[in-house]
Amino acid sequence: MLFDATVLVVEVIGVVALLVGFGIAGVLSARALLTGRGGRAAFQTLRTSLGGSILLGLEIFVAADIIRTISTPTLEDALILGLIVIIRTVLSMSIQIEIDGVVPWRRALLTSGGQVLAQELSRAHEGARAPEAAPDQD
Repeated sequence: MLFDATVLVVEVIGVVALLVGFGIAGVLSARALLTGRGGRAAFQTLRTSLGGSILLGLEIFVAADIIRTISTPTLEDALILGLIVIIRTVLSMSIQIEIDGVVPWRRALLTSGGQVLAQELSRAHEGARAPEAAPDQD
């Protein structure tokens, strides 16, 4: 019962992370488009932010699956968890390759879904501050 409730809470957190991430991705993309960075920059921002949100959600859902398997430790559940982890790992790697354009083992540092989303937020924040700094330089 406690494990079921914990799994439900973790899964809800995963769904919320996805929904909030999708909202943030939309806002960042619209902001990039409206600030005159162009459609390509807006699309890249949307694509990167959505990918980061999906990666974060996948990581949270894997945690929920691990908790679920701990609650009922049967061989069948362990095999199912292993299959789910393999599928989600392949999905995560595919999304990460799409975001970075390089296979994960070729990157110097590994980047999680949360880090990708944080980087996009940081870029958007820096982009929002740039027009304010321009009048001071004149």
